[in-house]
Amino acid sequence: MHEPATTPLLRPDSFRDRTVIVTGGGTGLGLETSRTFGRLGARVIVLSRNPEHHAQIREDGARERFEVETAVLDVREPDRVADVFDGIAKRHGRIDVLINNAAGNFLCPAEKLRAKGWRAVIDIALSGAFYCAQAAGRHMLRRGSGSIVNVIATYSWSGMPGVVHSAAAKAGLWAVTRTLAAEWGSRGVRVNAIAPGVFESQGAEQNLWWTPELKQSVLGGVPAGRFATTFEVAQAIAFLASEYASYMNGTCLTIDGGRELPKGLGGTPFDAATSIGRRASSG
Repeated sequence: MHEPATTPLLRPDSFRDRTVIVTGGGTGLGLETSRTFGRLGARVIVLSRNPEHHAQIREDGARERFEVETAVLDVREPDRVADVFDGIAKRHGRIDVLINNAAGNFLCPAEKLRAKGWRAVIDIALSGAFYCAQAAGRHMLRRGSGSIVNVIATYSWSGMPGVVHSAAAKAGLWAVTRTLAAEWGSRGVRVNAIAPGVFESQGAEQNLWWTPELKQSVLGGVPAGRFATTFEVAQAIAFLASEYASYMNGTCLTIDGGRELPKGLGGTPFDAATSIGRRASSG
């Protein structure tokens, strides 16, 4: 089994004096991402719909002495998004990084998915992400520099039963990523994506794992033998946003333990030793 990383990838001052916005930055992967940028010296702006989700990151900032600002924002409201981002730019003079992490998901067979559920996920994970990228991008383009990282999913290109709404939204966001990268790259603004596989989180426990057996079945398909940690995914996000990835634009970093790699014949894992043994015995 490949053990998860526990040591920060970047130097502690990598984002000193930078303004970093993280949508959905108060829970799960977003919370770990907010902490990561704060520990790297950034001024972290955490945006989420529920003000209760701001308590933990504010506590972390006070305890670890990094700068945190929070605001209530529903990314589905473009006028409100523009106002909030304009306010951030005015207060701090710059927006350096946007992490588009806010999303919604739940398992549902396509034939049973209601229009309300479809719209809710599309509006947050696709439309909301674009509204935020557009609002941040306007300020970044004026300064001629900036980095946007969109959180998508490996099923954006593979598909997966039960997530037609989220797969459609994330695939659309991947197209947005490539298009904005093509439009803005020559003007100093990089736009990339990260596609985490399955990682340990409270959201996954509540929305994706109907039974322990289902969780174990999914784990069985990960060659690494474990799920990702939010720490290592957040480290990868910080790398994409950093100067060390300055030559990366319009690309997607997949971090899934090899789960999306082809399996053996019949969809089962390939065991080289067993295969060799069978071939020898048949000869």
